Amino acid sequence: MNRSMRPVLTLLVAEILSVSGTRLSMIAIPWLVLNLAGDPMMAGVAAFAEMLPYVVSKGLGGPLIDRLGARFIAISGELLSVVVLAVIPALHVIGMLHVNALLPVVFLMGLLRGPTDAAKQALVPVVAEAADAPLERITGMMATVERLAGTLGAAVAGVLVALIGAAPALAVNALAFGLAALTVTLGIAKRQQTEPQATAGYMRDLKEGWRFLTKDAVLVGFVVMIALTNLLDQALLTVLVPVWAMEYGGGPSAIGTLIAVQSAFAVLGAAVATRYAERMPRLKIYAIAFLTGGAPRFLILLPGLPFTAILAILAVAGFAIGFINPIISAVSFERMPKALVGRVSSLMSALAWALAPFGGLIGGAAVAYLGLPISVAFAAALYFAVTMAPLFASSFRALSIRPKPVSAQKQVETSELGSQLSEHH
Repeated sequence: MNRSMRPVLTLLVAEILSVSGTRLSMIAIPWLVLNLAGDPMMAGVAAFAEMLPYVVSKGLGGPLIDRLGARFIAISGELLSVVVLAVIPALHVIGMLHVNALLPVVFLMGLLRGPTDAAKQALVPVVAEAADAPLERITGMMATVERLAGTLGAAVAGVLVALIGAAPALAVNALAFGLAALTVTLGIAKRQQTEPQATAGYMRDLKEGWRFLTKDAVLVGFVVMIALTNLLDQALLTVLVPVWAMEYGGGPSAIGTLIAVQSAFAVLGAAVATRYAERMPRLKIYAIAFLTGGAPRFLILLPGLPFTAILAILAVAGFAIGFINPIISAVSFERMPKALVGRVSSLMSALAWALAPFGGLIGGAAVAYLGLPISVAFAAALYFAVTMAPLFASSFRALSIRPKPVSAQKQVETSELGSQLSEHH
């Protein structure tokens, strides 16, 4: 019986608002850059300017989350994001918006979003414990609302950018971040956040998280695989899809439609995963989901494919993708001790996104020198290889095992958590 679902619902609502806003900016900013500069390579540069500080700040922010509490970092990051993001529509209004002015703003956005997103993820096991609910159920619910937010955000973004322009639409993005901060403030009490930890020093905290992560073969397998797929996904979203929309028609509304269809069916997939996650064979679901929802998302951009066929392929792919995050998130949190959740989850996420800043640059260069069709075919083949490779590593098969959680007493007794607790896994 659940003791209280209020913290869970609060985190879900905040995630919907935050992800919806981020989805809007994912469409609006590349489109804005393409219109300001007319150069696919500059769209890649803008993506790099945002993703590099995002990755670095997320990785280095873990000890701050453990020290100050995930709730505080989440609220502060959302509020600061409002201020920074509002600069873009303000510059547009006064006629001073150009690429050179846009890039520093995008850089600051990435710097803030890294620890903010990490803090909300660090709240997942906390709200699951407060609700006395299985971790896989809560991670499934989070994945479902993330997909739902992607659907809503993409659909609204496409319409807003087409109707009022990319720069004014970002004002709505800022509003969404502000509402997310308000939701967490009102719905998650200070006592329900991750408890601030007494620490011996920032660098020592960071090293403890690093030691624990690198000694767990399953977590390392996740990080390597996701880092490479995020690189390819970033190229897809920030360069390949916008260029496809410009070359073959449809504009921002077509981009929004593609993302909305995929996200809508991913919501359905995540909802099914939430319902049956506790009984699913994790390794088999991983393989089937990536086979169905990975490479096909790139191949739809090959010329000559009817738009209805594109939407059908994305629907199937989206449903399959919906199963991935609940499994990966639940497995990851199961293997982390509570005292290290902020550090390990932040490091995992940062490393998983470490190559993403280069996705836009590589995508832009590939399109410029090879053309869209060859770039798309190569990316699809690489995505297939990356997602299937972990299946051949015996250590990765521990994905199917549901380990017992590390006890709280064990965490208190072990000060050198990185080296000692790794043996448990």
